[in-house]
Amino acid sequence: MLAILKERFLTNMKRHPDLSWDSVEKALKDNADVLTVLKRMEESGGQPDVIGIDKETGKIIFCDCSPETPDGRRSLCYDDEALAKRKKNPPVSSALFQAQEMGVRLLDEKMYRYLQQLGQFDLKTSSWLATPAEIRKLGGAIFAERRYGTVFVFHNGADSYYSVRGWRGYILL
Repeated sequence: MLAILKERFLTNMKRHPDLSWDSVEKALKDNADVLTVLKRMEESGGQPDVIGIDKETGKIIFCDCSPETPDGRRSLCYDDEALAKRKKNPPVSSALFQAQEMGVRLLDEKMYRYLQQLGQFDLKTSSWLATPAEIRKLGGAIFAERRYGTVFVFHNGADSYYSVRGWRGYILL
């Protein structure tokens, strides 16, 4: 896993120009739990990579950087509440449940827009985003995608699911 992360880190330096692999590797070796989470992200198609340092915590941000929403995380409704309400043709799981089970957080709108400054993601797919409580209380959830050179954030019923909609996650190290 370290070899995969190192190669991806060095290949995509524009995502993290102020960081060195040596500092990232040391942090990873000091925290085996995060390495396990990154392996899960990789196995489900996420292609995790460093996208910077969190300004509030000073921690390294690893985020799914696969060109499209990871294959292993699509066709899901937003959360378990929506899944329970879906009586006809329910999906196998929910985005929020899978993220929590994996040990990561869903990207919110701010982080999704930041990721899109580092490259072009979700040109054919879309990703559920961490949804503000006010929207979720009304039965909705938000998702985003890049089309026509622009990042769009939309809403849908939290119980909806599509074969091209999945989720992206991140973890702080």
